[in-house]
Amino acid sequence: MTKLPLNTSRLTFSEFSKRDAEGFFLLNSDPEVMRFTGDAAFENLEETLSFIRKYNDYELHGMGRWTIRLKSTDEYIGWCGLKYHPDTQEVDIGFRLMRNAWNKGFATEAAIACLKWAKKKEVKKVVARCMIYNSASKRVIEKLGFAFTHSFKEDEVEWHQHELEL
Repeated sequence: MTKLPLNTSRLTFSEFSKRDAEGFFLLNSDPEVMRFTGDAAFENLEETLSFIRKYNDYELHGMGRWTIRLKSTDEYIGWCGLKYHPDTQEVDIGFRLMRNAWNKGFATEAAIACLKWAKKKEVKKVVARCMIYNSASKRVIEKLGFAFTHSFKEDEVEWHQHELEL
């Protein structure tokens, strides 16, 4: 597990590790959490561990999604981070939090830290996508200063894309 230099006053960030497996599994097993993601839930803890073992975005692209934990208790609350898409050459920001961490400013706080990190790494533009009915994520994206650029459909679901020049 690699500790990252983008901790905040309330949060710590690290690369995914087997230590995160139980929390990650619970996060992705919550239908309310997964409702607006477009992702399938993990079937079991072993599938979660397999995902973590195979996750190689850090090595491939020098960035990725990072585990976030509360500094005060070391509690797993989800993940936030950047993903490079080689096909479009875009960097997107994403976040997913346990329900007990919603509406406390953690997504915004974590995303701000990731955007500051991206700027230091000379990333020029970051995109953010959310399903059109995901008002909570849309609020976070707007608070971060992203501007709406367009709508698109993927797997019969309508999404909004926003962009931020760094």
